[in-house]
Amino acid sequence: METVQSIKQRFEIIGNDPKLNRAVEKAMQVAPTDISVLVVGESGVGKESIPKIIHSLSHRKHGKYIAVNCGAIPEGTIDSELFGHEKGSFTGATGARDGYFEVANGGTIFLDEVGELPLTTQVRLLRVLENGEFIKVGSSQVQKTNVRIVAATNVNMFDAIEKGKFREDLYYRLSTVEIALPPLRERKDDIHLLFRKFASDFAHKYKMPPIKLEDNAVKYLINYRWSGNIRQLRNAAEQISVLETKREISLETLISYLPADGSHLPSIIKDKKSESDFSTERDILYKVLFDMKSDLNDLKKLTLELMKNGAAKVQDIHPQLIQKIYGNNHEETITDNSPRMEVIPVENHTEQEEFDSDDDDNDYLFAETVEEEEEILKLEQKEIELIKKALDKNKGKRKAAADELGISERTLYRKIKQFDL
Repeated sequence: METVQSIKQRFEIIGNDPKLNRAVEKAMQVAPTDISVLVVGESGVGKESIPKIIHSLSHRKHGKYIAVNCGAIPEGTIDSELFGHEKGSFTGATGARDGYFEVANGGTIFLDEVGELPLTTQVRLLRVLENGEFIKVGSSQVQKTNVRIVAATNVNMFDAIEKGKFREDLYYRLSTVEIALPPLRERKDDIHLLFRKFASDFAHKYKMPPIKLEDNAVKYLINYRWSGNIRQLRNAAEQISVLETKREISLETLISYLPADGSHLPSIIKDKKSESDFSTERDILYKVLFDMKSDLNDLKKLTLELMKNGAAKVQDIHPQLIQKIYGNNHEETITDNSPRMEVIPVENHTEQEEFDSDDDDNDYLFAETVEEEEEILKLEQKEIELIKKALDKNKGKRKAAADELGISERTLYRKIKQFDL
C-alpha cells in the first residue's frame, strides 16, 4: 500500500507541512470511491495535483482524465464544450460534437475554477451529479454518463452563494468531501525547500550551475508574503536563474525580483457588509456633501445681497437664486418688510455711523470668508478621504475607483491632480 510520502514523490509534491500532508491523505482515502470532491485554496497552491492523485488511485485509472478550466471558456460555448452539441444548433455548428462528459464516460473530469461557471451551466451540471443525465445543446435526447467529478476553486463559495453567483444545492453536491490546500505563506518551512528544487530544475534545464541564496536572503524569502503562492515562487526562481550571472544571490538581488507591495502585508479582512451596500451609502453621502456645499454657497450669496441691496432689489437681480432657496412661495417669504431681516437705508446714517457700519460690514465679510473657506476645506478633506479609500480598495486602479465613487475617470484624474494624491 502506498504512503503519503510515496504519493508526494510520484506527483512531485514538495514539502512536509502537516496541512499539505493531510490534504494528500484525504485524497488517497476518497480515491477508491465515487464521491464528488471539491478542492479549495488560493490561486497557485497546486490544486491540480489532487484530482490527478484521486484519478490514479481509483478504479477509473484506466479511463480518461480530462481537466477543464471553466474560467477560460467563453460563456456562450461552455455548454457545448461540456455537454456537446448537434449540427446546426447554433451559428458555426457545422457538425455534431461530443462534449467532455460523453468523451470521459467511465473516467474522471476535473473542473478547475468551477466557481466561474454560468448559472445556466450550473443547472446542467447539477443534473449530471444527481442522476448522470445530460442533454446536448440543440437536442432533446437525454443521454447517460458515468463520470467522477472533482472540482476546484479559489473563490469563497459562501460569498458567491450569498451574491447569487453560485447555486447552493450544486455546492453541496460538489463538496461531499472538501480538501483544502494551505497557502505558501502558511508553509514557511517548505518555502526554501521549494526554491532549491526549482533552482536545481532550471539549472538542469538551462545547463548552468544552480543559484544559491545567502543567509539573509533566505530569511527574507521565508518571511515574504507569496500572494501568487508556488507559481510566483517558481517564476522568481526561473527569472533569477536565467538573468543573474552570479550564482550567489544576495538579499538586494532577491528583493529586486520581488514586488515590494506584497511582502509583509496583513491578510485582508472582508467587511460583513456587502460591497454594493457600502457603495450605495457612500454614493449617497458623496452627493449630499456636494449638494450641501452648493446650497450653503447660494444661501451665503443671497444673504450678502440682502444686506447690501435689500430684498426687493435682490428679487429683481437674482430671481432664480431666490426660487432655488425658497421655492414657489418666495414672494411671501422675502419682502422689504420681512421680520427676518431689517434693512436700514445708508443715507439716514451720520458720517460716524457710516464709518462704523463700513467696519461692521468689513468684519462680517471677513468672518464670512473665513467660515466659507473652513467649510470648503472640510468638504475637500472628505473628498480626499473618499478618493483615497476608493483608490486603496481598488489597488490604485483609477477606472475601478471612479466607478465606485460614481464619477467619471477623467473627473477622478482631475481630483487626483488637484489634491496631489
